[in-house]
Amino acid sequence: MGDLSVGDKLLHASAYFVLFLVWKFSFFLKAKNNYTYKATILKISVLCIAFGMLIEVLQGTLTSYRQPDWLDVIANSTGVLIASILFLTLERPLKKVKN
Repeated sequence: MGDLSVGDKLLHASAYFVLFLVWKFSFFLKAKNNYTYKATILKISVLCIAFGMLIEVLQGTLTSYRQPDWLDVIANSTGVLIASILFLTLERPLKKVKN
């Protein structure tokens, strides 16, 4: 199943939090209108979570020295979820700054 090391899971969540933030800010700064704000959050969330799952599956199938850890997938998804909630909460202030 995997190792329930809190430090490791916190690193996973933080890495995916930052991945989401960087990706969302790049879309936010490039967007000419704000109509796709929430749709972009959903797309980035799904892609980040799918990426995390793919990495875990590949660790188990392509390497002999690593094992998939589904708790890592949960930690990764938690980081993405927290970043998504943050962007949804800050939607109005961010749109004001951009305009």
